[in-house]
Amino acid sequence: MKYNLLPGVVLVRILMIGDKDTVNTGENQNLFGDLSREFTVVRISDPQEGLEMLKSNKYDCVIIDRKNEQDSCGMDLLSFNKESGMGLPIMIISSDKTVEDLVEMFNQGADDYVGAPCDSREIISRVHSLIRRSAQSHRPLLTCGRLILDPIARECRIDGNTVPLRRREFDILELLMKHDNQVFSRERIITEVWQKEYDGTSNVVDVHIKYLRDKLREHKMDSIVVTVRGVGYKVQCSDLV
Repeated sequence: MKYNLLPGVVLVRILMIGDKDTVNTGENQNLFGDLSREFTVVRISDPQEGLEMLKSNKYDCVIIDRKNEQDSCGMDLLSFNKESGMGLPIMIISSDKTVEDLVEMFNQGADDYVGAPCDSREIISRVHSLIRRSAQSHRPLLTCGRLILDPIARECRIDGNTVPLRRREFDILELLMKHDNQVFSRERIITEVWQKEYDGTSNVVDVHIKYLRDKLREHKMDSIVVTVRGVGYKVQCSDLV
């Protein structure tokens, strides 16, 4: 079996990733057992499967268990977490902890680094601390499949690639994404987005929707903006994997 799932007493989901060598050690088994009494833990012995799990499930923290600084386990996950803007707190556990490795891991996007062997009580405490800090600094990102919208930074990204949207295009997409599958009439969109700046152009919403779809189409995501004939528009994310 490649992964184990044990229910914890606290509603916090942890993704724990290693390779077959690290997962099968007695120390890892003990750490997994102790973590599982505190959290809900999913343990993966295939780093690539761990990356896919991260993309398709919601977790509060990730722990990557590496053998040493030459071990590349979890590096793709670090890159995805950083480039996608997911911002999930990640802890690295490794038997080797050189200054060079520390610098490299933090540059890659790690949030904490613990040398092995380590006391599980310390790991549990550090996980709680990472989750608290993440909750305090967490941006209210809007997601729709591969698309991530950051209302604070006013950035739209698909698969980590920035999609340059103009002001109104961004505002329309943000409005519709905040209300997934809710239909907005053209008049309602004008009221919410243009407010007092509306110039009276009858097809202004349709024009901006077209521009928005054109930019999303480059990433094969234009279908999320749905036309409801005779009513208006909506964003539909529920059918996306």
